[in-house]
Formats: sequence, C-alpha cells, structure tokens
Amino acid sequence: MTTKIKGLRWYIAGVLCLATALNYLDRQTLALLAHTLEKELGITTVQYSYIVATFLTSYTIMYAVGGRLIDYLGTRRGFAFFVSFWSAADLLHAFARTVLQFSFCRFLLGAAEPVNFPAAVKAVSEWFPMRERALAVGIFNSGTAIGAGLAAPLVAWITLNLGWRYTFVAGAALSMCWVVLWLSAYRLPRQHPRICAEELALIEEDAQPRAEGETVPLGHILRIREAWGCILARLLTDPISYFFAFWMPQFLQRERGFNLADIGRYFWIPYLALAVGNIAGGEIPRRLIQRGWSVNRSRKMVMFAASIVMPTCFILITCVASPVWAVALISAAMFSHAAWGNMTLPAEIFPKHVVGTVAGLGGAAGSMVGAVAMLLIGRTIVVTSFTPIFIIYSIVPMTAFAVVCILIKKLGQVREVAVS
Repeated sequence: MTTKIKGLRWYIAGVLCLATALNYLDRQTLALLAHTLEKELGITTVQYSYIVATFLTSYTIMYAVGGRLIDYLGTRRGFAFFVSFWSAADLLHAFARTVLQFSFCRFLLGAAEPVNFPAAVKAVSEWFPMRERALAVGIFNSGTAIGAGLAAPLVAWITLNLGWRYTFVAGAALSMCWVVLWLSAYRLPRQHPRICAEELALIEEDAQPRAEGETVPLGHILRIREAWGCILARLLTDPISYFFAFWMPQFLQRERGFNLADIGRYFWIPYLALAVGNIAGGEIPRRLIQRGWSVNRSRKMVMFAASIVMPTCFILITCVASPVWAVALISAAMFSHAAWGNMTLPAEIFPKHVVGTVAGLGGAAGSMVGAVAMLLIGRTIVVTSFTPIFIIYSIVPMTAFAVVCILIKKLGQVREVAVS
C-alpha cells in the first residue's frame, strides 16, 4: 500500500522552488563572472550588455511560446523537457571563448529558462486553493533569491579554486539531477498516489480541476482586460528583476569598491532579503485573509507598501557612498520587489487551463522591455553612472500598482474563460 503524505502540496512547492533556484543559479553565473571575463577574455561592458540582451531576446520569444506549450503539453512533461534543455545550454558555456560564442550559448539558455515560471505558476494553480496561491508562488519564486544568493559564494569558490569554466559544468549537472526528481515526484493531484483525500478536497475547493491539453484561442485571451493587466504589470516590473540579477554585482564592483571575493562573501545578503520578500508577499496576505480580509484587499495592501519602499531605497542608494549602506538598501529594495508579487497575478484571476499562457505572455513582455533596458543600461554606465537608472526605476513600482487597480481591479475572483 502506498504511503500517503500529509501536506503533499507543500513538498511540490519545494520542488518548484528548487527548480527556480537552479534556474537563477545558472543565469546568475555569467553576471558574477562579468568582471573576470573582462580581464581574462577582454569582454567589455558594452559587449557584456550585448550578451545579456541576446539572452533576453530568446527569453522573450520563448516566454510567450513556452507558456502556451506548457498549457498544451502539461506541467510534468513540459517542465522536464525545458529544464533538460537549459542544462545542456548551460554546459556549452564552459567551452565559449568569444563574445559571439557566449551570445550563442546565452541565446540557447534564454530559449529554455523562461518556461520555468509559467510552468511553476500553472503547477501552483493545479495544486493549491486560491487562498494559498500567493504563498505558494512566493515559495517557488523565492528560489530566484536562493539560487542567485548561492551563486555568489559558489561561483567565487569554484572560479578561485578550479577556474570559471567549471561553474557552468556544476550548474548543468545540478539541473539534470532535478529533472530526475521532478519526474519521480510530480503528478496532477487526482493522479498522485500519495495524496490524502482531505488534501485533494482542499485543493479542489474553488473549482473542479480541468484536464490538461485544453486550450483557449490566443486572440480571445488578448481581448480580456485582466490579461492585459497581468501583461503590463510584468512589462513594468520584470526589468527591475533583470537589473538586480545582471547589473547589481557590477554596481558594487564599479561604484562601491567590491572585488569578486567580496561579492562571494556579501552578495548573498540581498538575495536572502529577496527570498524572505517572496515568502512575506504570500504569507502576509494569507494571515490577513485568516483575519477576515479579502484576497483583493490583502494583496493590494502589500503591493502598495512595496511600491513605496522600493523608490525610497533606489533614491537613497544614489546618495550613500558606504558599501554597507549600499548592500542594506539593495536588500530592502529586493525584499520589497519580491513582496510585490507580480508573478502571482494570473493564478489569482484566471482558471488553470490558461494560467500558463497568461503568465508566459506577461513574462515575454517583461523580458522584451528588459532586453532593451539591458542595452541602455550598458551604455548609460559607460557615459555616466548607475544613478540615472536608479532614478528611472523609482517611478515604476507605483505605476505598475496603478495598472493592476485599473485593469484587473479585483484579485482573488477567477474569471470564466471558455475553452475552444
């Protein structure tokens, strides 16, 4: 007889968190090595911005396509395929020597990695009731912080002791181990042999589950106002995520005097704050809901507070010269950005058979703007400094919050979307 596991959905959230951690560990590696590659291979700041933009170009395309594929293929099969793909792409980086070769490797990595997020959001919609989805998304999305935070000491140690090429080998091997774990652990709730009857009833308390493979015409989705609310929220806020991931190590090295060893020792702190922010962005609304608040009120309260804290931190970062204060303010900004919870939105307003598609479209919009932003940031840094970038990003969070209030209006109420 198969042993039942109490609270199985939280184990699923843990596996999703691990995938996201590996996703960010793999992508963060190059950002941490940018200064090293500039010295060893002569890759300049502008050339680095080209490499990053190449990654985000394929990332943009596959975010939209990947979300659609996950809705069609199903979470289990689609997730396993794309993680295997990014593992192979990550390994290829170990053999790159030129800007063109790195760009090619990043293009392949960008074609695989974005599917992590619509797949994980879809898995949350399959395994969690509405009132727990913000927390579940926060748990898996905290993997972005865990992976990027672990990347700093891991990349620094491997580079200083074995050479930078082995950092990519390690990332690829870890990702393939995850694929094995995923295929053995994940099933839809009704198909999972280890789920308890009570937990299944809890998961299905909002609506009856739908079969995988059901699709809605893309044109129909794009005519829904709430879909555009999700898309525009990601378009505005995702570039901040890419700025943190791809440029913050360089900010600390160029303008606050850090070296690679310092990054390895201290850069995990902002990512710890990011991880805690992801959890807090789901846990605070959950506790407020338990006290009688609605999903809509509790989530928007957290989003509004984060939209105030982030600009404050960005402005103050430009004024302080102390490395300690710089790390502290970056940490507070990253905590607030994570707590804002942009990735949770599709799971809070759409049925599970379109969650992957809407999440993919939003991520594609965010990475498209992010790709352009990466190029502009590279040139801005060469001409002036990081200050104009912080100032511009200070107005974004509240703008995105206004978009959610105007286009989505009520969170926590699933809109009916007909299947073709």
